[in-house]
Amino acid sequence: MIKVGQMNRLEIVKRADFGIFLDADDFGTTLLPNRHVPEGVEIGQYIDVFLYFDSDNQLAATTESPIAKVGEWGMMKVEGVNSTGAFVSWGIKEKDLLVPYSEQRGRLREGQNILVYVYTDKASGRIVGTTKFNKLLDKTPANYKQNQQVDLIIAEKSDLGYKAIVNGTHWGMIFPSDVFGMLFIGKQLKGFIKNVRDDGKINLSLQKIGTAKMDDLSSKILDLLEKKEGFLPLNDKSSPEAIFTAFRTSKGTFKKTIGGLFKLGKITMEADGIRLKK
Repeated sequence: MIKVGQMNRLEIVKRADFGIFLDADDFGTTLLPNRHVPEGVEIGQYIDVFLYFDSDNQLAATTESPIAKVGEWGMMKVEGVNSTGAFVSWGIKEKDLLVPYSEQRGRLREGQNILVYVYTDKASGRIVGTTKFNKLLDKTPANYKQNQQVDLIIAEKSDLGYKAIVNGTHWGMIFPSDVFGMLFIGKQLKGFIKNVRDDGKINLSLQKIGTAKMDDLSSKILDLLEKKEGFLPLNDKSSPEAIFTAFRTSKGTFKKTIGGLFKLGKITMEADGIRLKK
């Protein structure tokens, strides 16, 4: 079944001087121009292409992969604005993606880099973008458990912290006390549910909460010590950046964890790092 706005595997059915024609099922055939045709392909072979509608509303194919397919979010640059809306570059050279004025949370300007959700407009059947995320999220109860790992997309920054899209279905908040490492709009990363409040709002953490956090980090430290012949050049004097690079955790959590491992007799502390105790 053909899925417009997605990658499809289509059969080559005809060759012409200007490209190859692909079997697009109910859409008939669609042209893949020569500039996108891989070398050595033959009639009868299958090729992976992205399908979209061109400016004439005709089905078009490309081997380029968009920044975001239908149903996905992606960071895109506003290339131009006209009476219809804003046009953003989404990785398809032949066609920019339209974000209509009715789908803009605030007026967009040329040159901006914005987070966009790509979807198919039911009325027109065209692929468009939106920055109005509220209509997409929090439509179902937030049935998450503490320390459940989730996929996050950083969507907004405010004085309260960072607002993130959780598993593509809910809003969540990362407060400044739970932020470490570099966060920026559009960044996709793993996170954890800190708690779901009585009003349904979700608080997030970039690491596990409580003893689960410590146990998880302890295992990572011991495993890495085994791989590094029993020594790591990290201790409670190391920089937060070095600790984050190695374990993606805060310096405070790292210090507590190695302190616990020292008390358990698992490691020894040295001036330039920690050593696995035999």
